[in-house]
Amino acid sequence: MQAGKALKTAAAFMLSVAMLATGAACGTSDDSDASASKSSSKSSELTGYDVSGVKKDDAIAKMLPDYVNKDGKLTIGMDTSYAPAEFLAADGKTPVGFDVDIAKALAGVFGLEADPETANFDSIIPAVGAKYDIGISSFTVTKERLEAVDFVSHFNAGSAWAVKKGNPNKVDTSDLCGKKVAVQTATMQETAANKMAKQCKADGKAEMDVISSKLQTDVTTNVVTGKADVFYADSPVAGYAIAQTDGELETLGKTEGIAPEGIVVKKGDQQMDEALQKALQKLIDDGTYMKILKYWGVQDGAISKPEINTPGTNE
Repeated sequence: MQAGKALKTAAAFMLSVAMLATGAACGTSDDSDASASKSSSKSSELTGYDVSGVKKDDAIAKMLPDYVNKDGKLTIGMDTSYAPAEFLAADGKTPVGFDVDIAKALAGVFGLEADPETANFDSIIPAVGAKYDIGISSFTVTKERLEAVDFVSHFNAGSAWAVKKGNPNKVDTSDLCGKKVAVQTATMQETAANKMAKQCKADGKAEMDVISSKLQTDVTTNVVTGKADVFYADSPVAGYAIAQTDGELETLGKTEGIAPEGIVVKKGDQQMDEALQKALQKLIDDGTYMKILKYWGVQDGAISKPEINTPGTNE
């Protein structure tokens, strides 16, 4: 089976599960319920890009702090609701996505077993250095986050808007007052949306309703089912989600604010910072990194040099 077809089928299945799980609570229309049911029969297995050929680099592995090497595993915290970066395969338990594959490849360079663990997005940063060795979950590198943790950049992404096909609710991103905007909890998009909502209130305009969900699948579903007028998310996530809705959604406007996303490291852990930087550079130089991104269709976000603690935005 071709990779692209497998990706679309699996993600459509996961989206339909989210729709069915939330349909009653959202008060959706019969049309929305029918749409969810229509796609519920789609399913497929998805394993990701094969990184088993990545070999241990002894020099880089020796750079790791002792606490990472102690159990032979590289434990990674990630929110597996953010396709195509990190999400669950059709079995509902296996993490897949380009961030997952990058994490596995990094573990290979270190001679460790990758152990990706599912967590809520807003719980990952506080747990890095304790529960998790690192966090990889589409984290935009911001000055605010750098106050709590270190980052090693590994991908570039922007933010994008998505609406129902044809934009029936006449959403204009330059004036969202009076609209319902769906975002994922603890993302920079949520921060931006909340600022917009406050401005609407300050200007005496109609209230902008920010609907925040812990799972990106729920964010997407809110627009598909009509609970929200528009959603705001990382550009690769938005594009991928749109592709899985069989034409029900479309992008609105252009991608905004291209910025680096990074691997989360315990604050001040220079050893881990430098080990990750060297390992990722090795994967970039030998072509593994680009092969992973091309497999998932997100090569436009590729970087050529990972950087430590370089913010891309003031948000």
